[in-house]
Parts: sequence; structure tokens; C-alpha cells
Amino acid sequence: MQNLILLEDETILREELAEFLADIGHRVDAVASLAEFERVHDPVRHRIAIIDLGLPDGDGMDLIRTLRRQGQRVGIIVLTARGAVRDKVAGLEDGADHYLSKTADLDELAATVSALSRRLDDAEPDECWVLEPGPRRLLPPGFEAIPLSQQDLTVLQALMIHPGTIVSRQEIVTALGENFLDYDQRRLDTQMRRLRRKVEDATGLVLPVNTARNAGYLFYAEADIRN
Repeated sequence: MQNLILLEDETILREELAEFLADIGHRVDAVASLAEFERVHDPVRHRIAIIDLGLPDGDGMDLIRTLRRQGQRVGIIVLTARGAVRDKVAGLEDGADHYLSKTADLDELAATVSALSRRLDDAEPDECWVLEPGPRRLLPPGFEAIPLSQQDLTVLQALMIHPGTIVSRQEIVTALGENFLDYDQRRLDTQMRRLRRKVEDATGLVLPVNTARNAGYLFYAEADIRN
């Protein structure tokens, strides 16, 4: 069983697919637009995304490129009416794990979800990011520890204690011991850029933190804080 998010704008098809996937044992959140996907998508909980491409508020491929650019490890299945070979090749090259036509049999969709689930489960042990406050260091999956400044540590603690949840700017600033009303927001932006660069320079990995515009930040990978 997997937690899935289904993005499909056609009401009847969305309901049928969601019911089918639930009947074969998966938990499904079904959404109809890119905006709704952004509101509902939980990077920690949703292991697989099934994404249509032609949507009322944009192109599903733009969403897939964004997810991959952010370094998210979600399994992605495209389910679309765009069945041309060139579309399939472009979709796979831009980040989809599987590319299915809407004419595909439901059994093929079920088998694809099952195969992708097995692959994701095999990769799971290497996904956890570990924060050690005592020695002030971050252990990215598969890499040596990265030394942290006190500010780095404070910011990561605020984010990693609730992975998959947006942490407001005010919460982070307060954790840093600053007065939010007097705090220059550009300092936090600079802090996050430096922290991302530190991780990328040390490992080549993208720090799994999303920016929620005008709201805060979200740590979207599995996280463990070891005191």
C-alpha cells in the first residue's frame, strides 16, 4: 500500500481512478489542478504522484520539472492523452518514472504503481537526513557529516522537527532569538542560501527544503534529530 496523490482535471475520470486505486489498497488524495496539488501535496507522506499533463491552470510537465529541480524523490507516473512517442520521450527525460496513455488498461496502471512502489521501497533506507545537535552536524544520506554553525543548526532544527510541514518565517526567526518585527527578512534568505550551498558543495545533493512563498520553509525528506 502506498500514499498516492492523483492530479487529474476530468471529474469522472478522477473519481474512477481514485476509487480503483483505493480498491486495490492505496490511500489516494485526488486533486484537479496545479494549485490544488500545491496545497495538498505532502512530500513526506505522498510516495507516488500520478499526474495528467493538460490541466486548467498549466502544464503537468512544468510541475514534474519543478519537483525534480527541488530534488524531491517522489515516484512520478504520467497519465495523459498525449500519446506520441516524442511526448513520451520528453516526459521520461524531464523526470517522469513512467509514462502511460489514458487508453492504458487499469491493470497496467496497477502494475506500474506496484513496480514503482517496489523500487521506492528498495531505496528507502538511504533517504533519511540526520541532524545531531550535540556535535552540531548534519548527516546527509550516504555522505560524511557536514559541520554546522549555531545558526545553521537552529534553522535546521526548526525545519526538521516537523518534516513535511511548513515552518513559518516567524517561528524560525523566534528560534534564532530575534524579534520578528525588527528582523530583516533578507538575513533569513541569505542564511538559507548559504546553508543550501554548504550542503551542495559538500555532497552534490540538493538540501530538501522548499520555500513557501511569503510563508516559510518546508523540509520535505525523511528526517531524524538525534540528541
